[in-house]
Amino acid sequence: MNFLAHALLAGDHEADRIGGLIGDFIKGPLPGTLPTDLAAGVALHRAIDSYAEQHPAFIASRRRISPARRRVAGVLVDLFYDHLLARDWDRHHDLPLDAYAAQRYDALDTRLNDLPDAARDIAQRMRAGNWLFSYRNVTAVGTAIDRMSIYRMRRANPLAGGIDEFFADREGFAADFNAFLPDARDFARDHCARRKA
Repeated sequence: MNFLAHALLAGDHEADRIGGLIGDFIKGPLPGTLPTDLAAGVALHRAIDSYAEQHPAFIASRRRISPARRRVAGVLVDLFYDHLLARDWDRHHDLPLDAYAAQRYDALDTRLNDLPDAARDIAQRMRAGNWLFSYRNVTAVGTAIDRMSIYRMRRANPLAGGIDEFFADREGFAADFNAFLPDARDFARDHCARRKA
């Protein structure tokens, strides 16, 4: 899952949503230097990632990626799922996507001082580029993938041009995503309920 899906799956607790947005940029054991509530949100992010890796629909999506890009299949599927979520946002949430994204950026702004440098930088870039809303446009997702191939990956990788994988089987990815999302929502809800028990 990428940023938008993690925010949605985090539910209604703002610290969980923030943890969902910045979870990929928090390394090491928790809570680390994070406040307890944000650490719980990052833990939820990690649990959702582990759940996704084992879900049959997510596995099916990874298998749709060509052998040449199989090593980065998880990264690509995460971004494809965020595009599908943004594209069909009105089916998944009552608030329009632009308003939802603005709320998430505002919430991040209130906690910037609680974030490590890497996560703070991403939060600010996320707002500046309106990443959450931009995922609605498949061209923007392709641009994000190409940018990641240069700036985010530490070694040579086959990410560049990865949006072609989506175009090769967009209906298959959509079917996988529609099978995955309800289960992931149930998983996240149960995880949060167990945490409160």
